[in-house]
Amino acid sequence: MKLVTFNPFRTIGIPNVQYVKPDHMFKELEKIKQADVLLFPENWQVNSLVYGMKKRIFPSIESIQLGYSKMEMTRALWTVCPENVPYTEILGNSKDSRQKVLETFSFPFVAKEIRNSMGKGVFLVNNEEDFYNYAEANDVLYVQEYLPIDRDLRVCVVGDEIIGSYWRIGSNGFHNNVSQGGSISFDQIPEEALELVRQTAKALNVNHAGFDIVAANGKYYILEFNVLFGNHAFNHLEVSPEKKIYEYLVKAEA
Repeated sequence: MKLVTFNPFRTIGIPNVQYVKPDHMFKELEKIKQADVLLFPENWQVNSLVYGMKKRIFPSIESIQLGYSKMEMTRALWTVCPENVPYTEILGNSKDSRQKVLETFSFPFVAKEIRNSMGKGVFLVNNEEDFYNYAEANDVLYVQEYLPIDRDLRVCVVGDEIIGSYWRIGSNGFHNNVSQGGSISFDQIPEEALELVRQTAKALNVNHAGFDIVAANGKYYILEFNVLFGNHAFNHLEVSPEKKIYEYLVKAEA
């Protein structure tokens, strides 16, 4: 199986991989044409690769395109598991929309930038000044109910398998991300949350993502998923995401 990767750091150790820098894609079309699978293209590449060149890519086009925007991701989640999504409003930024947010949500609530990861671009809004500061910097208002939690569950999917899950416990009272100082625990992982991820990933054809799950109000909510999830915890789990990717590709090719 011939493979081309656009992200060498995500494919270290996978055999028969050639690297093409994304910016050089159109200079390397012959190499791309000869590949059986193209690994980790960027969002701007996938339409040309899938629709123009009819190439097979990994992660799936659904993973990449839904993962690119919290707005599109949330709308997709509304179609497959609406009861497991925190109450959210996605609005164009206008005077009326700002007023609707303030009339609908009580403080505190959460506001997010539609394109960001690792806890960046996620804000706890405690008052009107916080909200207007957020609104002035964003064309789209993505506003979500605040759920009182001290941790979230990261569940990582490769192919059709959950390859690892762990709690991320916050250190600063709001963000739980390991990249922002959160700690990790592998204790008491709830099977109900894992099954929610399995069903959601299958329904959306998401085959490489880290899902962020929280427990509140007696059920589990999906906050979002990140296509390029961190690998730090896998050192403790003794799992190789790259090996799991290759095993999935080989199985799919058979």
